[in-house]
Amino acid sequence: MNIRSLTRGDGVVIGAAVVLFIASFLDYSNFCPQGIDCARVDNPNAWDALGLLMSVFLAGVIGAALVIVGRAMPGRKIVGLDLGQFGTALTVFALWTAFWTILDVSDAGAGLILGLLASIVLAAGTVAGPLIPAFKAPLLSPASPAQGVGAGQAPYGAGPGQGYGFPAGQQQQPYGAQPSQGYGYPGAPQQGQPAQGDPAQAQQAQQPAQGGAAPAGEFTAFWFAVPVARPLYGEDGSPNPIAELAPGTWYLAVEQRGQSLIAQTQDGRRGVLQDTTGIQRG
Repeated sequence: MNIRSLTRGDGVVIGAAVVLFIASFLDYSNFCPQGIDCARVDNPNAWDALGLLMSVFLAGVIGAALVIVGRAMPGRKIVGLDLGQFGTALTVFALWTAFWTILDVSDAGAGLILGLLASIVLAAGTVAGPLIPAFKAPLLSPASPAQGVGAGQAPYGAGPGQGYGFPAGQQQQPYGAQPSQGYGYPGAPQQGQPAQGDPAQAQQAQQPAQGGAAPAGEFTAFWFAVPVARPLYGEDGSPNPIAELAPGTWYLAVEQRGQSLIAQTQDGRRGVLQDTTGIQRG
Protein backbone atom coordinates (compact mmCIF):
# COMPACT_ATOMS: atom_id res chain seq x y z
CA MET A 1 0.00 0.00 0.00
CA ASN A 2 1.27 3.44 -0.92
CA ILE A 3 1.83 5.38 2.31
CA ARG A 4 0.73 8.57 0.57
CA SER A 5 -2.72 7.08 0.05
CA LEU A 6 -3.35 7.08 3.82
CA THR A 7 -5.80 9.63 5.19
CA ARG A 8 -5.77 11.32 8.57
CA GLY A 9 -8.51 8.97 9.70
CA ASP A 10 -6.29 6.02 8.78
CA GLY A 11 -3.50 7.55 10.85
CA VAL A 12 -5.79 7.78 13.88
CA VAL A 13 -6.86 4.16 13.42
CA ILE A 14 -3.29 2.88 13.11
CA GLY A 15 -2.09 4.88 16.11
CA ALA A 16 -4.94 3.69 18.33
CA ALA A 17 -4.34 0.07 17.29
CA VAL A 18 -0.65 0.34 18.25
CA VAL A 19 -1.55 1.77 21.69
CA LEU A 20 -4.15 -0.97 22.18
CA PHE A 21 -1.61 -3.67 21.40
CA ILE A 22 0.90 -2.17 23.86
CA ALA A 23 -1.80 -2.01 26.55
CA SER A 24 -2.33 -5.75 26.27
CA PHE A 25 1.06 -6.31 27.93
CA LEU A 26 0.27 -4.09 30.93
CA ASP A 27 -1.48 -5.28 34.09
CA TYR A 28 -5.25 -5.16 33.74
CA SER A 29 -5.75 -5.45 37.54
CA ASN A 30 -4.02 -3.86 40.54
CA PHE A 31 -5.46 -6.26 43.10
CA CYS A 32 -3.28 -6.59 46.21
CA PRO A 33 -4.49 -8.45 49.36
CA GLN A 34 -3.90 -6.79 52.70
CA GLY A 35 -0.76 -7.78 54.57
CA ILE A 36 1.17 -8.62 51.38
CA ASP A 37 3.97 -6.64 49.81
CA CYS A 38 2.28 -5.31 46.65
CA ALA A 39 5.66 -4.92 44.95
CA ARG A 40 5.95 -8.70 44.86
CA VAL A 41 2.46 -9.30 43.50
CA ASP A 42 2.53 -10.37 39.86
CA ASN A 43 -0.78 -9.08 38.49
CA PRO A 44 -1.99 -10.65 35.22
CA ASN A 45 -2.17 -8.91 31.87
CA ALA A 46 -4.49 -9.56 28.95
CA TRP A 47 -2.31 -12.42 27.69
CA ASP A 48 -3.12 -14.30 30.89
CA ALA A 49 -6.86 -14.04 30.20
CA LEU A 50 -7.74 -15.43 26.79
CA GLY A 51 -11.31 -14.10 26.79
CA LEU A 52 -10.23 -10.54 27.58
CA LEU A 53 -7.39 -10.72 25.05
CA MET A 54 -9.58 -11.87 22.18
CA SER A 55 -12.65 -9.74 22.90
CA VAL A 56 -10.91 -6.41 23.52
CA PHE A 57 -7.28 -6.17 22.48
CA LEU A 58 -6.92 -8.52 19.52
CA ALA A 59 -10.45 -7.75 18.29
CA GLY A 60 -9.57 -4.07 18.12
CA VAL A 61 -6.21 -4.64 16.41
CA ILE A 62 -7.69 -7.05 13.85
CA GLY A 63 -10.59 -4.67 13.23
CA ALA A 64 -8.17 -1.81 12.56
CA ALA A 65 -6.19 -3.95 10.11
CA LEU A 66 -9.37 -4.90 8.23
CA VAL A 67 -10.43 -1.25 8.00
CA ILE A 68 -7.09 -0.18 6.50
CA VAL A 69 -6.98 -3.12 4.06
CA GLY A 70 -10.62 -2.55 3.11
CA ARG A 71 -9.96 1.07 2.18
CA ALA A 72 -6.88 0.11 0.18
CA MET A 73 -8.63 -2.78 -1.61
CA PRO A 74 -12.33 -1.88 -2.03
CA GLY A 75 -14.76 -4.61 -2.96
CA ARG A 76 -13.35 -7.41 -0.76
CA LYS A 77 -16.05 -8.94 1.45
CA ILE A 78 -16.44 -11.24 4.47
CA VAL A 79 -19.86 -12.88 5.04
CA GLY A 80 -21.45 -10.30 2.76
CA LEU A 81 -19.82 -7.28 4.44
CA ASP A 82 -16.99 -5.17 3.07
CA LEU A 83 -13.71 -5.54 4.93
CA GLY A 84 -14.05 -1.97 6.21
CA GLN A 85 -17.55 -2.60 7.56
CA PHE A 86 -16.50 -5.86 9.20
CA GLY A 87 -13.47 -4.19 10.77
CA THR A 88 -15.58 -1.28 12.06
CA ALA A 89 -17.95 -3.77 13.71
CA LEU A 90 -14.98 -5.43 15.45
CA THR A 91 -13.66 -2.13 16.80
CA VAL A 92 -17.10 -1.19 18.18
CA PHE A 93 -17.38 -4.65 19.77
CA ALA A 94 -13.95 -4.18 21.39
CA LEU A 95 -15.03 -0.83 22.85
CA TRP A 96 -18.29 -2.33 24.15
CA THR A 97 -16.46 -5.18 25.86
CA ALA A 98 -13.76 -2.95 27.33
CA PHE A 99 -16.38 -0.60 28.80
CA TRP A 100 -18.28 -3.32 30.64
CA THR A 101 -15.10 -5.10 31.70
CA ILE A 102 -13.67 -2.02 33.40
CA LEU A 103 -16.94 -1.58 35.29
CA ASP A 104 -16.75 -5.17 36.50
CA VAL A 105 -13.12 -4.98 37.69
CA SER A 106 -12.84 -3.16 41.03
CA ASP A 107 -9.08 -2.50 40.78
CA ALA A 108 -8.55 -1.77 37.10
CA GLY A 109 -4.90 -1.64 36.10
CA ALA A 110 -3.06 0.50 33.57
CA GLY A 111 -3.57 -2.05 30.80
CA LEU A 112 -7.35 -2.01 31.09
CA ILE A 113 -7.60 1.77 31.46
CA LEU A 114 -5.28 2.42 28.52
CA GLY A 115 -7.07 -0.25 26.52
CA LEU A 116 -10.43 1.45 27.08
CA LEU A 117 -9.07 4.83 25.97
CA ALA A 118 -7.44 3.31 22.87
CA SER A 119 -10.69 1.47 22.05
CA ILE A 120 -12.64 4.74 22.22
CA VAL A 121 -10.25 6.47 19.82
CA LEU A 122 -10.12 3.40 17.55
CA ALA A 123 -13.90 3.07 17.24
CA ALA A 124 -14.28 6.82 16.70
CA GLY A 125 -11.64 6.77 13.97
CA THR A 126 -13.19 3.88 12.06
CA VAL A 127 -16.74 5.26 12.28
CA ALA A 128 -15.99 8.95 11.71
CA GLY A 129 -13.17 8.48 9.20
CA PRO A 130 -15.40 8.28 6.08
CA LEU A 131 -17.80 10.95 7.41
CA ILE A 132 -15.71 13.90 8.67
CA PRO A 133 -13.95 15.91 5.92
CA ALA A 134 -10.94 16.58 8.16
CA PHE A 135 -10.38 12.81 8.48
CA LYS A 136 -10.62 12.37 4.69
CA ALA A 137 -7.66 14.66 4.04
CA PRO A 138 -4.39 12.96 3.03
CA LEU A 139 -2.08 12.09 5.91
CA LEU A 140 0.89 13.24 3.81
CA SER A 141 0.83 15.98 1.19
CA PRO A 142 0.90 14.64 -2.39
CA ALA A 143 4.33 14.58 -3.99
CA SER A 144 4.92 16.71 -7.04
CA PRO A 145 5.34 14.85 -10.35
CA ALA A 146 9.07 15.51 -10.29
CA GLN A 147 9.37 14.03 -6.80
CA GLY A 148 7.36 10.98 -7.80
CA VAL A 149 10.00 9.90 -10.33
CA GLY A 150 13.47 8.89 -9.26
CA ALA A 151 16.62 10.06 -10.88
CA GLY A 152 17.15 8.36 -14.24
CA GLN A 153 13.68 6.79 -14.20
CA ALA A 154 10.98 7.46 -16.77
CA PRO A 155 7.45 8.14 -15.45
CA TYR A 156 4.69 5.58 -15.71
CA GLY A 157 3.44 5.18 -19.27
CA ALA A 158 6.63 6.48 -20.90
CA GLY A 159 9.57 4.61 -22.29
CA PRO A 160 13.21 5.49 -21.63
CA GLY A 161 13.90 9.10 -22.54
CA GLN A 162 10.20 9.89 -23.00
CA GLY A 163 7.79 11.75 -20.79
CA TYR A 164 4.45 11.62 -22.60
CA GLY A 165 1.82 13.45 -20.60
CA PHE A 166 4.20 14.00 -17.68
CA PRO A 167 5.05 17.54 -16.57
CA ALA A 168 8.39 18.88 -17.83
CA GLY A 169 8.77 15.73 -19.93
CA GLN A 170 9.45 15.37 -23.62
CA GLN A 171 6.49 14.56 -25.82
CA GLN A 172 6.21 10.95 -26.93
CA GLN A 173 6.43 10.23 -30.65
CA PRO A 174 2.95 9.90 -32.20
CA TYR A 175 1.75 6.67 -33.67
CA GLY A 176 3.26 6.01 -37.11
CA ALA A 177 6.40 8.13 -36.70
CA GLN A 178 9.76 6.46 -37.01
CA PRO A 179 12.42 7.02 -34.31
CA SER A 180 14.67 8.77 -36.85
CA GLN A 181 11.94 11.24 -37.74
CA GLY A 182 11.15 14.43 -35.91
CA TYR A 183 7.38 14.37 -36.44
CA GLY A 184 5.73 16.34 -33.66
CA TYR A 185 8.99 17.72 -32.23
CA PRO A 186 9.51 21.49 -32.32
CA GLY A 187 12.25 22.56 -34.72
CA ALA A 188 12.64 19.08 -36.30
CA PRO A 189 11.82 18.52 -39.98
CA GLN A 190 8.85 16.24 -40.69
CA GLN A 191 9.04 13.34 -43.08
CA GLY A 192 9.23 14.66 -46.64
CA GLN A 193 9.69 18.25 -45.46
CA PRO A 194 12.55 20.07 -47.23
CA ALA A 195 15.44 21.62 -45.38
CA GLN A 196 15.34 25.30 -44.47
CA GLY A 197 17.80 26.11 -47.23
CA ASP A 198 15.22 25.36 -50.05
CA PRO A 199 12.48 28.07 -49.87
CA ALA A 200 10.65 26.93 -53.01
CA GLN A 201 10.10 23.40 -51.84
CA ALA A 202 9.25 24.64 -48.35
CA GLN A 203 6.46 26.83 -49.76
CA GLN A 204 5.04 23.89 -51.72
CA ALA A 205 5.05 21.66 -48.65
CA GLN A 206 3.54 24.30 -46.37
CA GLN A 207 -0.03 24.07 -47.69
CA PRO A 208 -0.48 20.24 -47.23
CA ALA A 209 1.06 20.50 -43.81
CA GLN A 210 -1.46 23.15 -42.77
CA GLY A 211 -4.34 21.13 -44.15
CA GLY A 212 -3.47 18.16 -41.97
CA ALA A 213 -3.38 20.08 -38.68
CA ALA A 214 -5.12 18.39 -35.75
CA PRO A 215 -8.38 19.98 -34.54
CA ALA A 216 -7.97 22.43 -31.66
CA GLY A 217 -10.42 20.61 -29.40
CA GLU A 218 -8.65 17.24 -29.52
CA PHE A 219 -8.09 15.73 -26.05
CA THR A 220 -4.50 15.52 -24.81
CA ALA A 221 -3.61 12.94 -22.18
CA PHE A 222 -2.33 14.33 -18.89
CA TRP A 223 -1.29 13.19 -15.42
CA PHE A 224 -3.42 14.00 -12.39
CA ALA A 225 -3.78 13.24 -8.67
CA VAL A 226 -6.95 13.13 -6.58
CA PRO A 227 -7.28 15.07 -3.29
CA VAL A 228 -9.03 12.17 -1.53
CA ALA A 229 -9.61 8.50 -2.30
CA ARG A 230 -12.15 8.14 -5.11
CA PRO A 231 -13.65 5.07 -6.82
CA LEU A 232 -12.91 4.17 -10.42
CA TYR A 233 -15.86 2.57 -12.20
CA GLY A 234 -15.83 0.25 -15.19
CA GLU A 235 -16.39 1.62 -18.68
CA ASP A 236 -19.33 -0.77 -19.07
CA GLY A 237 -21.37 1.26 -16.58
CA SER A 238 -21.20 -1.27 -13.75
CA PRO A 239 -22.16 0.28 -10.36
CA ASN A 240 -19.34 -1.55 -8.55
CA PRO A 241 -15.92 0.15 -8.58
CA ILE A 242 -13.02 -1.70 -10.20
CA ALA A 243 -10.34 0.23 -8.29
CA GLU A 244 -9.82 3.16 -5.96
CA LEU A 245 -7.62 6.11 -6.85
CA ALA A 246 -5.48 7.07 -3.87
CA PRO A 247 -4.16 10.53 -2.98
CA GLY A 248 -0.45 11.04 -3.58
CA THR A 249 -0.38 8.79 -6.66
CA TRP A 250 -0.32 10.12 -10.23
CA TYR A 251 -2.69 8.58 -12.78
CA LEU A 252 -2.97 9.06 -16.53
CA ALA A 253 -6.15 10.58 -17.99
CA VAL A 254 -6.52 9.13 -21.49
CA GLU A 255 -9.99 10.36 -22.48
CA GLN A 256 -12.75 12.73 -21.38
CA ARG A 257 -16.45 11.91 -21.45
CA GLY A 258 -18.53 14.90 -20.45
CA GLN A 259 -17.52 15.82 -16.89
CA SER A 260 -15.88 12.40 -16.32
CA LEU A 261 -12.38 11.20 -17.13
CA ILE A 262 -11.18 7.85 -18.41
CA ALA A 263 -8.21 7.10 -16.13
CA GLN A 264 -5.57 4.40 -16.36
CA THR A 265 -4.04 2.85 -13.23
CA GLN A 266 -0.48 1.60 -12.77
CA ASP A 267 -1.50 -2.00 -13.52
CA GLY A 268 -3.08 -1.00 -16.85
CA ARG A 269 -6.76 -1.02 -15.82
CA ARG A 270 -8.98 1.67 -17.34
CA GLY A 271 -12.10 3.07 -15.80
CA VAL A 272 -14.35 6.10 -15.39
CA LEU A 273 -13.58 8.71 -12.73
CA GLN A 274 -16.95 10.36 -12.20
CA ASP A 275 -15.91 12.89 -9.53
CA THR A 276 -13.19 15.14 -10.96
CA THR A 277 -13.60 18.07 -8.56
CA GLY A 278 -10.38 19.32 -7.02
CA ILE A 279 -8.02 17.06 -8.99
CA GLN A 280 -4.42 18.25 -9.35
CA ARG A 281 -3.11 18.24 -12.91
CA GLY A 282 0.54 17.50 -13.48
